Amino acid sequence: MSAAGPTEAAAAEPAAARRPRWGVLVLAGLIGLGMVRQGLSGEADGPPQPAAGGVLFPGDLPPTGPAPPPLPRSVPSRVAIASIGVSAPLMPLGLDGHGWIEAPPAGEPGLAGWYADAPTPGENGTAVLVGHVDSAAGPAVFYGLGALEKGRTIRVTRKDGRTAVFEVYGIQVFDKHKFPARKVYGTTGRPELRLLTCGGAYAAGSGYAGNVVVFARMTGAA
Repeated sequence: MSAAGPTEAAAAEPAAARRPRWGVLVLAGLIGLGMVRQGLSGEADGPPQPAAGGVLFPGDLPPTGPAPPPLPRSVPSRVAIASIGVSAPLMPLGLDGHGWIEAPPAGEPGLAGWYADAPTPGENGTAVLVGHVDSAAGPAVFYGLGALEKGRTIRVTRKDGRTAVFEVYGIQVFDKHKFPARKVYGTTGRPELRLLTCGGAYAAGSGYAGNVVVFARMTGAA
């Protein structure tokens, strides 16, 4: 499925004011196109995959009490997930000439990215981080993402010196041709975070069949 690019009106807005139009599948396109050629075809088992059982979408979840106060907009600089050994710098990502989200450079497998036209982590809304699952040389920054469990903590350091702290409440693999963009990226009325990488079955020539998506919501800030 092709994705629409940003409108001229969106392009004219200042970066701090822009918000994604989640009706387009720009981020699904990033993972499918940007990472599909980086599969470790020599790996017998491949990266870990989420456990069976699915995940509730944000709109389907029961109330979890009041949300912490959102933080003002500030550029994120680093993501840390202690439970899977991730501590990685973040780079801003925009759209390419075809209207797809750019991927982090394939030659820097330890680098993750954040979609700069979405809310920053800690702002009210849904922030998005993406990273490669592997490279020609071996596992990349989000190789272990599929092993994350509910209740685990994600910490995002920001340029203003604050750290937004998130708790994982769901993780699932979605077929990249049936990606539920509105459900995944839509706002829940509180600060949320999504982490994405490749996942599902791998086939030489076509790459990974799906996207691993981690759902997390902010629980506080340091």
